[in-house]
Amino acid sequence: MRAVTSTEFRQNVFSLLSEVENGERVLVTRHGRVVAELAPPANAAEPSWKRAGPRLPITGAAVSAAILRERSR
Repeated sequence: MRAVTSTEFRQNVFSLLSEVENGERVLVTRHGRVVAELAPPANAAEPSWKRAGPRLPITGAAVSAAILRERSR
């Protein structure tokens, strides 16, 4: 576990976040007191918005073909 001051945190936020991403814990202090703890999430599963959604089978004519037919009328 690493402790950094709030000033150091502001100056190095991206590198500190990379450390947290790699499993390191970081304590942020202000005036010698711990004010925050950065840690990787307990549930490191992939977020739902990144997971593939359900596949819906397409039956019948393609929509693009139907649109082109209507345009040519």
